[in-house]
Amino acid sequence: MKTLRLVLGDQLNQKHSWFQKVDENIVYIMAEMRQETDYVKHHIQKVVAFFLGMRSFSEDLKAKGHNFIYLNITDENNPQDLEQFIKKYLQETSAKKFEYQLPDEYRLDEQLKRICNNLEVESQAVDTEHFYTERDELQNFFKGKKQLIMESFYRMMRKKHDIMMVNGQPDGGKWNYDQSNRKKWKGQAEIPRELGFKKDVSVVIKELEDSGVKTFGEIEAKNFSWPTSRLECLSVLTYFCEELLVHFGDYQDAMHTQQKYLFHSRVSFAMNSKILSPKEVIDTVLEHYYEHANQIHISQVEGFIRQILGWREYMRGIYWKEMPEYANLNKLENHNPLPNFFWTGKTKMNCLSHAIGQSLTDAYAHHIQRLMIIGNYALLTQVNPDEVDNWYLGVYIDAIEWVEITNTRGMSQFADGGIVATKPYVSSGNYINKMSNYCGDCSYKHTEKLGENACPFNALYWNFLDEKKEHFKNNNRMAMMMNLLNKKEERELRALKERAQLIIAGPDGF
Repeated sequence: MKTLRLVLGDQLNQKHSWFQKVDENIVYIMAEMRQETDYVKHHIQKVVAFFLGMRSFSEDLKAKGHNFIYLNITDENNPQDLEQFIKKYLQETSAKKFEYQLPDEYRLDEQLKRICNNLEVESQAVDTEHFYTERDELQNFFKGKKQLIMESFYRMMRKKHDIMMVNGQPDGGKWNYDQSNRKKWKGQAEIPRELGFKKDVSVVIKELEDSGVKTFGEIEAKNFSWPTSRLECLSVLTYFCEELLVHFGDYQDAMHTQQKYLFHSRVSFAMNSKILSPKEVIDTVLEHYYEHANQIHISQVEGFIRQILGWREYMRGIYWKEMPEYANLNKLENHNPLPNFFWTGKTKMNCLSHAIGQSLTDAYAHHIQRLMIIGNYALLTQVNPDEVDNWYLGVYIDAIEWVEITNTRGMSQFADGGIVATKPYVSSGNYINKMSNYCGDCSYKHTEKLGENACPFNALYWNFLDEKKEHFKNNNRMAMMMNLLNKKEERELRALKERAQLIIAGPDGF
């Protein structure tokens, strides 16, 4: 009896139990579909990376003897729709059973449930065998609790999986070295040459054009350097351990005009496409650390592991706990349009020009650029979170809704009213200057609050606090900021608000 198994484009896990034994009665199917390229407008590098990853995955499995049907975006047999695709190959293979791995996006989860309800054959969903947690593990952990504090979840995960634990206590005596992870990079730690692969992706780009797929952003057709095969992804992980880990924690929040990646690992695409598993990444990093513990401080390693074992698993748990309602939350009632410069990077604000420009040229920005530059500006100018979500989901190579929307709508835009973050992540120009060299060559002065040369973030910050004060009056973590707001002289506050309104009304002029 033949079984048809579907593999989605972000399920590139060669270590899944499905693939450990070759069975001639199992047929695997995978396709590049307009359904997936078109549900939001994506950065061209994101689409290319996923297609390359999918193709490499299917080729590896075919080489191991698995019966694998793969349809390119231009294949004339490609129905470009998931339901039609499944039904087509159920009929062609005469399979009597359909199986799929649980999707990590709510829309696909619902679609596959509907499809299976309409099939005339038996169907079954299995786990992706990727994450440390089950979908509902976070929900069960926080049952009966008022706040979903990530730190308590992270500590539970450390204990449960015995990661950096010694006799039931955290290795090094501390659970969290976050206070040590906030240094400004001034060139004092050398950054090795970036590891690149220089692949020619002209054929894929041509296929996208021929198919009419609409994308945005830039790409170097003959010099595409994102890792998309399992071997490439493993080499990037090794490179991170050997060259970057030693300084990762120190400078993980730093930003610099001359360094796009600093000491970041660039394994997020590899993990979110499931080419690498979080356990594989953490085990590799820990193995390297324990072999070189005399050279690498524990704060560098804990800062990295917290992002994966803590934050990544936490965000996935929030997603499955709160969807689908989460996608429509707008607790701060923000409705302004996204500025045009989000699609061009053309603005006199140097920090935004760099962070957005880099996002458009590389499909990449690290978490502080996303949160405290781009997201900070979007929140201060009160942009509709729907537009912010779509931009973030489209622009970043590692953006899949389960991880994007919780970080964007929750952490960045506070549209969930505090489910993810206990306070909004907003700042004036001072924080940007503290963590980067962006302010040095900027047209605006981060020290000035008013006047044509004043950093727009300063007026926007105080205007935001004033306009949203009703939302924050009972938020203890905002009490200090609210007290400072209340002490502002009426004339100064009025002037700040007037400048902020000019920026909000005509953002592309700044």
